[in-house]
Amino acid sequence: MSGTAAIQTPPNNGGNPKGWPENPGWGKGKYVTGADLPKKIYVRWQSLVEPQTYKMVIEIPESTRELMRREEKVFCAFDGKFITDYREALVVNLAPGGIAKVWVLGPCLPPIEVTTVKAEIDPRGPYEGKSGGKYDSLTDVSKAYVEKFGVPYGSWE
Repeated sequence: MSGTAAIQTPPNNGGNPKGWPENPGWGKGKYVTGADLPKKIYVRWQSLVEPQTYKMVIEIPESTRELMRREEKVFCAFDGKFITDYREALVVNLAPGGIAKVWVLGPCLPPIEVTTVKAEIDPRGPYEGKSGGKYDSLTDVSKAYVEKFGVPYGSWE
């Protein structure tokens, strides 16, 4: 499977990119429906700001799988009612330096952080070595932001 990620540059080059979001969203990833809860997730990604390619295996422990099977009563702002809901998504956020953080979340339930994983460098490079070492490039806006503010390595660990 594959997913996509968005590079978000704050308006007018403002804001603070350090650290993880307090309330991670669902993102633009790959949605898999009708499948059993995974025991492992294999992730390989291209960090555009470094540029570097990373790979890792995220082990999903039984305790996380149990969190996703447990129903909870919650007030849902979408419809203004109390409902029974499940945490039905695993969200994997990726950061420069090969750091990934995983949360479980549901439409009306707050996210729960379940693990942080350090990836290893994939020596094949982008596109599993089929690009001749050529990485995708940053947009001009993103490049200007990184040149001005740098990359806050260490803030995601």
